[in-house]
Amino acid sequence: MSTLTVVSTPTMTGAEQLEIRLRELQQAGLITIEDAAAVIRDPNGKPRVKQATNLVGQGALGGVFWGMLIGLLFGVPWFGGAIGAASGGIAGYFADFGIDDKFIKSTADEIGPGKSALFLLTSGAVIDRLAEELQDVEMEIIHTNLPAEQEAELRAAFGA
Repeated sequence: MSTLTVVSTPTMTGAEQLEIRLRELQQAGLITIEDAAAVIRDPNGKPRVKQATNLVGQGALGGVFWGMLIGLLFGVPWFGGAIGAASGGIAGYFADFGIDDKFIKSTADEIGPGKSALFLLTSGAVIDRLAEELQDVEMEIIHTNLPAEQEAELRAAFGA
């Protein structure tokens, strides 16, 4: 089962730095990150969303491959690649998986100016080890989809 967690950090760069640390901990097998997004609010309060997965780029790259392959079959590989890139990019633009974009935008209003938040869709987290590894990170858990008892344990582990 996947867990959705939103943590707020007191700086504009905190969410991105936390994501980097969590990716390193993922390599150590302490957590599996299925999707992530950072919301950064500038000092004027304007939010900027940074998705961890670029579906447009992935779609375009896949489209180039398949378009060139089909183009080779019909003797026009570059035309096929161009068509494939365009169609793959469009498909990636309209695809949506992982953390709901509407949820990210609505929750972004809870983040104060000059701060950031990290939205995480995770599984397989070893909470006690993560808490130990991240004890120097200043963050506040602002949302989870866990049952109340498990959320209380998570907040206790991270000192929230």
